[in-house]
Amino acid sequence: MPRRRRPPRSGAIAELPPLRILTQIAALQGIYYAVALVLMLFTSLVMGLQFSLDLVFGWASLRGDITQGWLIGFVWLCCAGAVVVALVVLISRSKLVLDFSVTLHFLHLLIVCLYTGYLPRHAAWWITMLVSGAITVAGGTYGCRWRELRPITFGGGGRNAGNGENGNGSLESGRGSGDRGDEEMGFTRGHGRGRGRDGAGEYEMVGIKGDSNK
Repeated sequence: MPRRRRPPRSGAIAELPPLRILTQIAALQGIYYAVALVLMLFTSLVMGLQFSLDLVFGWASLRGDITQGWLIGFVWLCCAGAVVVALVVLISRSKLVLDFSVTLHFLHLLIVCLYTGYLPRHAAWWITMLVSGAITVAGGTYGCRWRELRPITFGGGGRNAGNGENGNGSLESGRGSGDRGDEEMGFTRGHGRGRGRDGAGEYEMVGIKGDSNK
């Protein structure tokens, strides 16, 4: 006897192939760094500072004892807001937001360590990344759930409205033939299906006595 094939297993692995997961991770990481580059460049121009990649891939400038460090921390929190939007658009699954958010910040930690050669030593950097992770998880989960709970609308509303006259005409013709058939059987029916002539939901019975005499 031929072996029966197992049904496909349901779950995140079946719904999201590995290649698609890697593509989404790369897209989120790219959006994260693209927004960070733009905001860091804008901040440097406004403050009259020299822009360098250390602002994005380093940790030394993010410190809590100077105003510049607080501003850079605020920029990273703005980048977290951009990631929330990307999670809602690209992922759209509330149960996957935590995994993608942790992966994003873990990869950022690895890139920072590889770029600088050291593990971040400033407490402000770690606090900023923890707050950034909390923002992405909370905001992404809320946004994805809002998108998942939106009512599903099927197309064809305009089509039905445009063909309303034709639809009514066909219904009227069907009702007319149904009324004639009912008259032949000994009773008549109103214009509405299940309605009487006065719209009260009653049927008018005629010809019953004649049929009984036969």
